[in-house]
Amino acid sequence: MPQQMSNVLPNVPHPPWAPGPDVVQPPTVEPDGGATLLAWMRRMRNESPVWRDESGNAHVFRHADVVHILGDPGLYSSDTVGRLGGETPSGVLLLLDPPQHGKLRRLVSRAFTSRLISELTPQITTLTRELLDAVDGERFDLVDAVANPLPVMVIATMLGVPLHDQAMFQAWGAQLLATDAADPESVRRMELTGKEISAYLQEFVDARRRTPHDDLIGTLVHAEVDGQRLSDDEIVSFATLLLLAGHITTSVLLGNILLCLDSAPERWEALRADRSGIPALIEETLRCRPPFTRVERVPTREVEIAGEVIAPNTLIHLWLLSANHDERVFDDPAAFVPERSNSRQAAFGHGIHYCIGAPLARLESRIVLELMLDRFRSVRVDAGSRLSFHGSNVFGAEQLPLVVRRA
Repeated sequence: MPQQMSNVLPNVPHPPWAPGPDVVQPPTVEPDGGATLLAWMRRMRNESPVWRDESGNAHVFRHADVVHILGDPGLYSSDTVGRLGGETPSGVLLLLDPPQHGKLRRLVSRAFTSRLISELTPQITTLTRELLDAVDGERFDLVDAVANPLPVMVIATMLGVPLHDQAMFQAWGAQLLATDAADPESVRRMELTGKEISAYLQEFVDARRRTPHDDLIGTLVHAEVDGQRLSDDEIVSFATLLLLAGHITTSVLLGNILLCLDSAPERWEALRADRSGIPALIEETLRCRPPFTRVERVPTREVEIAGEVIAPNTLIHLWLLSANHDERVFDDPAAFVPERSNSRQAAFGHGIHYCIGAPLARLESRIVLELMLDRFRSVRVDAGSRLSFHGSNVFGAEQLPLVVRRA
């Protein structure tokens, strides 16, 4: 058994209590960086593996149940909008079921082959160097300096939209992250933001239809499978998903890597000497601190999960964070142990909806970490700063002030 490291939560006290299954809503990530939330999940896994909230929605916590549901798209639909009475947006890959999902996935996956992602390495390296070159002194905020701008710049370059619009992309992402589904005004702002994004991207789709181009939007405009091409709505929806969800995923993952390393600072010097451990460290970060806490599915007929009968068209929250901390699968799950032989983490999902951008997120994270290892002898989270964390479904720090010693 490899030597176990400390808990990967930030420098905040652990709660002396763990709320029971009678809690009407899951605890938030604030103010302790997830300690209370993880304690609540541990108790739910052991005492109430399928739990109903006050709205009647089901929450599933154990690794085996989460992976099983994600792996059965016929029984558990991803169309959580259409099946719950709404109108499913056209071309939103995350909400599509077979066979429509397969058609769209085959078309867009052409831009995400291992070869094409690998070919981005020089460009990502150059962008990362430029961002790090702009860092002065021995204190900086990782999110502002690198983690937010880099993935936006990479995806904008892939899509073929101007890099000088990156501030607008980040503002759109922040607006969507801040949406409160219980607040009609917040929902209205989110809908307006969605229309702005669609109108912006539609201009580039129109331009690529007039003049072919080898960027991602141009590729999607002219891609064809079995004689079928993507509609404008499908292209715009996928481009929107990349711009927003894609950049948020990588941004949060980069911050979480530094949070995990802060819990085991001796790892930094070891990685400087031997970079071969970087991929395993990224995977263990994904297990400990996945960028998103949960995903949703809806059963197409009555099902039974962990002894609980769930009616068709019931919203089910699948807690990826809880699955990744399930004691039935991972020994001492609170410990940060990159050498784990069992790497069945579910941060990027499972089955046909496995995150199409996962290889890109891993590549960006590896490049950033390698370049930071080159430049800095040590990196620590600033102990004098109070960390703030994303709310809702995102599991990571909004800002991450660092103190570094240059190499």
